[in-house]
Amino acid sequence: MSRRTELPPPPPPVHIRTWPDEQALLADRAGILAWLVGRGMGAVRLAQFLLLVAGVQIGWLMVGGAVRAVVQEVVDPFGLIIGAVIGALGVGVMTAAGIVLGLLLRRDAAMHRLTRQWGALASDPAGDARLRLPGLSLCWLLVSFLVGALGLWLSLETPATARRGEDTYVEVAYVMGAGALLWIAGLIGVVKAVTHYRWAVRLVTARPPSAAP
Repeated sequence: MSRRTELPPPPPPVHIRTWPDEQALLADRAGILAWLVGRGMGAVRLAQFLLLVAGVQIGWLMVGGAVRAVVQEVVDPFGLIIGAVIGALGVGVMTAAGIVLGLLLRRDAAMHRLTRQWGALASDPAGDARLRLPGLSLCWLLVSFLVGALGLWLSLETPATARRGEDTYVEVAYVMGAGALLWIAGLIGVVKAVTHYRWAVRLVTARPPSAAP
């Protein structure tokens, strides 16, 4: 890798492998897996994920505020212009954060494919045990679960407790939309944490390729 931001290549085919011995292969494999897992499951990636989810929510908040101001209140032309500007900014923030989040998830999927390919190249249970990252996996799981649970609660509780004449359809739809965004984000994080931990456990407990029938 010429730059640390680039992904490593997949393992070379058997007929062009140039490792002088198994120890050299295991050393390269360990370094690449550590880099991939660290980038995909590290605290920095979790912070990026949460900031982007927050960006989507902020954009939704701006759009919802602008729509409620226009629908519920009698505003002057200047107020309508301000509301339109805020709404447009909200759409821009939400779209930008959503696009970056999508690219981040796409990169995570590519890194996960590479970890599976490099993990299947050889067996090194002692070294691979470090890849489980139980603390970070648990952190991803708990944070994502809390985010998803909050979103699911908002999505279900808001329409159930709405009162006729006090809560408008716009308000209910806005809160339900915010909740849906949260529980989708939480589900993504939970799946990511569980998928990584299951892969790491299978990697440690798998038999060496040569021992397979």
